Amino acid sequence: MMKYNAVIFDFNGTLFFDNEKHIMAWGEISKELRGTSISDEELHEKINGVPNKKAIQYLLNNTASAEVLNLYSLKKEAYYRKFCKEDKDNFHLVKGAYQYFDFLKQHQIPFTIATASIKPNVDFFVESFDLYKWMDPNCIIYDNGSYDNKVAMFQEAAHVLGVPIEDTLILEDSYSGIVDAYKAGCRQIIVIDSSGNGNRYEKLPGVIKVIKDFTEI
Repeated sequence: MMKYNAVIFDFNGTLFFDNEKHIMAWGEISKELRGTSISDEELHEKINGVPNKKAIQYLLNNTASAEVLNLYSLKKEAYYRKFCKEDKDNFHLVKGAYQYFDFLKQHQIPFTIATASIKPNVDFFVESFDLYKWMDPNCIIYDNGSYDNKVAMFQEAAHVLGVPIEDTLILEDSYSGIVDAYKAGCRQIIVIDSSGNGNRYEKLPGVIKVIKDFTEI
């Protein structure tokens, strides 16, 4: 039986199934930067779950200036938000998410989000999905340009919640996010299998369960 004193959620691909929109957006950016789209392997190993600027550096072989990184990070997310808004039928949180939020509230278990998304996207999510009704938006950890990966993000989220990271439950969907959650010190990781890689991810260190949505938690 799981025992945890706080919960940290990844967002993209975990609380919101938007992988397709990110793929489309990164595809547009890759075409602009390299003249070609991105492979599935690149998506899973180099793009998903990492801060935008690190992904852009990868696409440009670590030659991008700070100005270029900022420009294309903002441009990628503008594409992403456009694609999300256009797909109204799928613009909602994962099944069971709000009910799980209610459960955590009822049991006085603090929770927040640690996401590789940038601030404009976080604001977009908070407003679109009414997240402020369940959590303090000021406690959401996002890509503010100071994180190389999500290890420090998860550790900061645990600090904000006032709970040692070894006493938290982290919910993730990407390979890099799962690995970083374990490196951060978490030993209870639940994987939301939004990419169909559950059989592979369930063998990773720290993973205790793989689920399709929050009704299975």
